Amino acid sequence: MTKQFTDKLQSFEDNLWYFYIPVPIDIANYFLGEDGNRRVVATYNGSKEIQCALFPNGNDQWFLNLGKDVRKMTGLKVGDEVVVTIKKDESEYGLPLPEELAELWAIDDEGKRVFHLLTKGKQRSLLHIVGKPKTTETRVKKAIIMNDYLKSTGGKLDYTELQEAFKNRKDEF
Repeated sequence: MTKQFTDKLQSFEDNLWYFYIPVPIDIANYFLGEDGNRRVVATYNGSKEIQCALFPNGNDQWFLNLGKDVRKMTGLKVGDEVVVTIKKDESEYGLPLPEELAELWAIDDEGKRVFHLLTKGKQRSLLHIVGKPKTTETRVKKAIIMNDYLKSTGGKLDYTELQEAFKNRKDEF
């Protein structure tokens, strides 16, 4: 089921989360799963669907964080009124699976297996890293390096080591 509400884009005073839209508590409670899943799909003023999460603010209230990419895509600025539509994110990962990684896993069961040993949050983080580059070539390189790294560690993830692997192997392909 889809829920809709209207509020204004706001800004936090601290540096952790800059821009957000408060979510009415009854709507937030509707989407908060007993399993701890807070993933939703949101649209802002009819924008394309964006996979995101409900975040607690520490005062029994919830918000949606709007990063730079989303604000740029929607043209939203602090104080703008926003019509927000949200629905439960029923996808496997909470982010799109990059085609390059799906193709790699089609021929590498071990890479897929060790990826799935990670927490859902770490999985999403890696999907973002692999899927963010604009060129297919770069996404393929990132997918291969990430896959090889996870296999070498038995599915243990250290972001510093992974970044070092990307750096050390950037000229390998």
